[in-house]
Amino acid sequence: MKAVVIGAGVAGAASAIALRRIGAEVTVYEAYPDPAGPVGAFLSLAVNGLRALESLGCLEAVRAAGFEVDRQRMWSGRGRLLGDVPRGRRADDPLRSVTLMRADLVAALRAEAVRCGARVVVGERLAGPEQGPEQGSEQGRVDGLADEAVAGADLVVGADGLRSVVRRMLDPDAPRPAYAGLYGVAGIARGVPEAGPGRTFNMTFGRRGAFAHLPAPDGTVWWSAQLAAPVAPDGIKHDAGELAELFAAERVPRRILGATERIDAATLFHVLPPVPRRQDGRCVLVGDAAHPVGAGQGASMALEDAIALARALHARPGRGSSDSGTASALPAALAAFERERAGRAGRLARAAAANRDAKTAGPLASLLREAVMPLVFTRMYTRSTDWLYDYRPGALPQQ
Repeated sequence: MKAVVIGAGVAGAASAIALRRIGAEVTVYEAYPDPAGPVGAFLSLAVNGLRALESLGCLEAVRAAGFEVDRQRMWSGRGRLLGDVPRGRRADDPLRSVTLMRADLVAALRAEAVRCGARVVVGERLAGPEQGPEQGSEQGRVDGLADEAVAGADLVVGADGLRSVVRRMLDPDAPRPAYAGLYGVAGIARGVPEAGPGRTFNMTFGRRGAFAHLPAPDGTVWWSAQLAAPVAPDGIKHDAGELAELFAAERVPRRILGATERIDAATLFHVLPPVPRRQDGRCVLVGDAAHPVGAGQGASMALEDAIALARALHARPGRGSSDSGTASALPAALAAFERERAGRAGRLARAAAANRDAKTAGPLASLLREAVMPLVFTRMYTRSTDWLYDYRPGALPQQ
């Protein structure tokens, strides 16, 4: 089976590994010259994402590139502890959530994809249906290496993110991303004793937005500010001094911002309505191209997608034969993949929406949260997350 993967980020590189493990011939096309370069800030992987990495053979490399986090603490803007729970896991799970830079995760996945025999071509962008030879055409054209490869592929995997071209290939009327009412800035600070103990993820709900921070083993503090803004700003404030003014009422975030050494990322957050068509029997969407879920689970869901797709394809009737039954089995395998992932992705999208709403809550809702959250959060956490963290992606053939 000749598979073409569009996008070499987390979803694309993971898909390349998984597809190579089942024997597919895989070529990955990436629009940017270096998809493992300094794009984005840090991210966290919960245990479901770590189990997916274990299936892909990348767990130890990713652990070495980041650091483990034991606890998650939620704080009010006034410094009141609202909840203290295990970070990204059940309390009795021996695995620990791992935090690392997105670029380091992509680099580890991409290295394993190449080791497995996948071909990665950078600087190649898929033209897409909106760039056809005639204005208004939805047929597209063979415009470059990526387009030629897609035209001759048995399987096309759209791992090209929020503004996916493959999604438009599947459905020209597919939903488009919309601004989510939040923008984010992330950076690194140093020398802030108030940041608290290591191996702990902290989330402060402030008046203007939420502020996350994690003390790293090297003495730095990794932080991310998520600010509510009903209308998307023309330019995102990415000066630490200006951000400190926005968090003037929150002591610890203000101190961290005041000790910031560098800014790593500034971005608008977007939401995407449910995608009605995730596959058409030949093309299929994975990761953010299908479901930008957020809630700290974007990378983990992409990793899960990659394994689920490969396992569905590996189980299809006629695999490895050259008769017409093999071609007819591919749509059935992709349909099975879509059914398996739809419920889980949809449930997480609803949880992410609630998480996002908490960060954009007004003053009255914030006061209510401060009163109620200490009473219910710790007790409700296990009940509301066990379904997420108990997931087992299954094994892949090993090389």
